[in-house]
Amino acid sequence: MSTELLRFDTKIAVLLREDLEPWQRLNVTAFLVSGLGATLPEVVGEPYEDADGVAYLPMFRQPVLVFEGTKETLKAAHGRALSRALPRALFTADLFSTGNDHDNRTAVRAVPTAELDLVGLAVYGPRNAVDKVLKGARMHP
Repeated sequence: MSTELLRFDTKIAVLLREDLEPWQRLNVTAFLVSGLGATLPEVVGEPYEDADGVAYLPMFRQPVLVFEGTKETLKAAHGRALSRALPRALFTADLFSTGNDHDNRTAVRAVPTAELDLVGLAVYGPRNAVDKVLKGARMHP
């Protein structure tokens, strides 16, 4: 079995607003990456199977890097992701008060892009482009 670390040409990154509660960080991260996996089949690996033949769902084929930053950092990263047309998912503060997918989409649709109260952003793309989007963010502790 090889333990060699692969260096991927692409990056999956999540940027969280630094003032989120721990449960919110986990919840937002899970929601954000689900959008990438559902839309971008190239980020998902093969299904798993244990030694007894029990099957498990596939997961991302590469690490998900989690970052944090201020509200301003998140807003700037969002603008850079849009300008580079990178695949992205967003989570706004309004979504903490909704309870289903329909209401989530309605809440986002009600707010102009420049006024979104972003608490999380997931981005996928070429490693150098994602790095530029994340300028000013720091790795999540």
